[in-house]
Amino acid sequence: MSSCSESPAAPHGQSPQFVDGRFRNAAPRHRLGMLKTLGVLWRFALGKPADTVPDRPIAVQPLTAAALLQAPEDSLWRLGHSTLLLKLDGRFWLTDPVFSERASPVQFLGPKRFHAPPLAIEDLPPIAGVILSHDHYDHLDHAAILKLAPKVEHFVAPLGVGDRLIAWGVPAAKVQQFDWWQGTTLGGLRLVATPAQHFSGRSLSDGNRTLWASWVLMTADTRVFFTGDTGYFDGFKAIGERFGPFDLTLVETGAYNADWPDVHMQPEQSLQAHLDVRGRHMMPIHNGTFDLSLHPWTEPFERITALATAAGVPLAAPVMGERLDIRAPAPSRQWWREAAVPPAR
Repeated sequence: MSSCSESPAAPHGQSPQFVDGRFRNAAPRHRLGMLKTLGVLWRFALGKPADTVPDRPIAVQPLTAAALLQAPEDSLWRLGHSTLLLKLDGRFWLTDPVFSERASPVQFLGPKRFHAPPLAIEDLPPIAGVILSHDHYDHLDHAAILKLAPKVEHFVAPLGVGDRLIAWGVPAAKVQQFDWWQGTTLGGLRLVATPAQHFSGRSLSDGNRTLWASWVLMTADTRVFFTGDTGYFDGFKAIGERFGPFDLTLVETGAYNADWPDVHMQPEQSLQAHLDVRGRHMMPIHNGTFDLSLHPWTEPFERITALATAAGVPLAAPVMGERLDIRAPAPSRQWWREAAVPPAR
């Protein structure tokens, strides 16, 4: 059974974030301008360092449906990028599912996975809910949504993203969509869409036609915060005041660059976001699967590890497919170093 106890989703036009047919951030977004945009595209096309992708296969721990079903309550598995499988309230929940080889509108061009998912969609157990943060290709995978739909009870999304799912053929009865600070309760799990600072769109013509959000997930005993994609902003403190403290924060830490400072966070800002929402353990996500910026692929892990150590923040960065205890996660064994550094001879 489900109920929207916090407040029902209002029509898009009634959202404070919806102005002149498009959604917007609380603060105006930094604009690159034509020359800087061309410069960024030039660097992506012709000036990318070789170390933005691994030089060898990275560590992945294969998963089976049997292992998932036997796992204890409050378990989490990272499947790649921002795709996380959580076992809460005795059921399974999936964030931003991307299983395709490329995060792209076409599968012959665009950012290619560094690793295969730890298990295929067909091998997943029944999913109580898919939780979506926004509609960019590295977070919303059309092929994955269509394969998942028969085994998913609920799709929970920001305003407009739910409409997109329905247009793709997901039954409308399975879809709920929310503005910031709205949410639903599904069984024993309460979900609340909370603010983020980002943008949306899947083509040149549909920019910001859908909303973006972070998410709060709460059972009677466990609280998890999922940032989705976002720049650093004062909304984190408001989220922490309303819903903190959190047992675990899943914080975007990757694909950052000085040219887009307000839609992705530098690692220093990722750590501050964790502190703002009053997290206990921090898990960096949005890294280790796709090449989406100009920094070395291991840099987000290295920087956040050093920052968290200096701040005394317990950091969890599991191998893809490794089980994590949400309430008492094991510290990372820094697996990315094993992947990046050739073995000693």
